[in-house]
Amino acid sequence: MLPPKVNILICRDAQSVSREAADRFVCASIKAVAEHGAFYVAIPGGSSPKGMFDLLASPDCASLVPWSKTHVFFTDERYVPHNHPDSNYKLANDMLLSKVPIPMDNVHRFRTELPLEEAAKDYERTLRDTIGGDIAFDLEILGIGTDTHTASLFPNSPALDEQTRAAVPNYAADKDSWRLTLTIPALCSAQQVVIIAMGKDKAPALRDAINTDLDIHVHPIQAIRPWSGRLLWLIDAEAASLLS
Repeated sequence: MLPPKVNILICRDAQSVSREAADRFVCASIKAVAEHGAFYVAIPGGSSPKGMFDLLASPDCASLVPWSKTHVFFTDERYVPHNHPDSNYKLANDMLLSKVPIPMDNVHRFRTELPLEEAAKDYERTLRDTIGGDIAFDLEILGIGTDTHTASLFPNSPALDEQTRAAVPNYAADKDSWRLTLTIPALCSAQQVVIIAMGKDKAPALRDAINTDLDIHVHPIQAIRPWSGRLLWLIDAEAASLLS
């Protein structure tokens, strides 16, 4: 069953989902800067945020975000060079970050040029040094995979049991590749979490995540239960087609 205080917004199509996500990014940035002088946001990779990135880079949206006080983090990263086609950082940089006036010191990527374990520890230090010991993001955007993974937390993977660290390496067995990912405690620290799901191929995962009993080892997305209670699913009609 759903965690408490969860909202689901079903949008007409993928473009509408991206527009809603971009609007929430803008609003959260303005609110956070007004309240405590900075905006800490964690963004995902994959296909889910592409439409949001494109809209945020447009003049209408970009002019509203206080970029000089915005700090961008990544929910996860593939263990590849930062200029590799598969890099989550490269995707965000190409589509958004290179097109807006954000100081590059405010863009916090996983340093995949480091050894795997060191890269995870380095990212946790960056998080704590920048945000503070509690690592409370103002906004976190997540996607959901067809296997119900989120960030790089895959079904039955060791990282699902991590309770103390904020970032760890995690092996994606079905993809035969290493990832770096934020852990469940770090992901659940956000003041507001938005999960994006679009398309018919996500419908079974969405049904399983929402309509089945809680088991984070089978459906990792179910572990995202932010302490603030503010969780919003932004989904299109196709992704929602199997919900009861």
